[in-house]
Amino acid sequence: MKISTMQKNGWIVLLALASMVALAGCGGSGGAQTGASGGSASGGRSPVSAGGGKPALEIAVIPKGTTHEYWKSIHAGAIKAQQELAQKGQQIHIKWQGPLEENDKNTQINIVETFIQQKVNGFVLAPLDSQALVTPVNEAEKAGIPVVILDSALNSSNYSSFVATDNKKGGFLAGQALIHLLGGKGRVLMMRYLEGSASTADREAGFLQAIQAAKGITLVSSDQYGGASAETAFQTGQNLMNRFSKNLDGVFTPNESTTLGMRLALKGVGMLGKVKFVGFDSDPKLIDALKAHEIQALVVQNPFKMGEEGVLTVVKVINKQPVPKRIDTGVAVVTPQNMNTPDMVKLLNPPLDQYLK
Repeated sequence: MKISTMQKNGWIVLLALASMVALAGCGGSGGAQTGASGGSASGGRSPVSAGGGKPALEIAVIPKGTTHEYWKSIHAGAIKAQQELAQKGQQIHIKWQGPLEENDKNTQINIVETFIQQKVNGFVLAPLDSQALVTPVNEAEKAGIPVVILDSALNSSNYSSFVATDNKKGGFLAGQALIHLLGGKGRVLMMRYLEGSASTADREAGFLQAIQAAKGITLVSSDQYGGASAETAFQTGQNLMNRFSKNLDGVFTPNESTTLGMRLALKGVGMLGKVKFVGFDSDPKLIDALKAHEIQALVVQNPFKMGEEGVLTVVKVINKQPVPKRIDTGVAVVTPQNMNTPDMVKLLNPPLDQYLK
């Protein structure tokens, strides 16, 4: 069967059209993929323009846990930073995700790895374990995604900045406060938090440094761990009270959950208000305990500022602006006597409702 010249030309046109359609259909599936926020195979996410202003960025903020008031304050601070940047024309999206409990390092590692695969623009990370999170942080930096470490140190220098309390100083201040409350003499104990947590380890070291320099103070116990929750801290506290409560003058606990747990343990043996009690961090229950003189001092950080500074800092890194390697967000000793001063009221009552809706 012979094919005319006109028929040949018609087939050529149809084949050309089919090729064009096929090429158009393959445009989003091969090579360096692009999506709503850019994304490239070479590393950190390529941001897109938002309303003609600066690029929109996705920032993963990953706490150690999500139940304690402390982490809620960090979340609120991160949202404040988001709003501040929006007013300056820099649009960002906070991706807040962390483990439920503060002893679940495997979940935290998985969260970091998932966000690396999603090619977020930057991380603000409070490492649950100072060593276990080194590898995922290295992976993020290798992928071109900057990391700002928050709250607790990492056994690595492969990050952009560290935004945190001077935790050793905070622990030292706690020790000095307890020594002052005891008039320089007495028997005290410290209930630790959790192995692998760099922030609380530094607080514990600072406390011991102060106590060991006080000749009239005897340390009866410093090797028991309260664990990741107030419930486990209560159990450890009960064991410590069974052993030492009959001849005990002072107690120190290095974070929110251990302070809550120890308060319950002291209450259970009728020692609240009798033993001098210095805790670390604050929440509404601990503030009430301070008002009631059940706790004589709380060493308080500024987690709201920490969350804000963490996000602002990582955005500066993304935008190629210089940042310090270490940012100290401050620490203060709050007592029943000074808790109603303006500075302490602000520290004890971060505006969570304004930013967490």
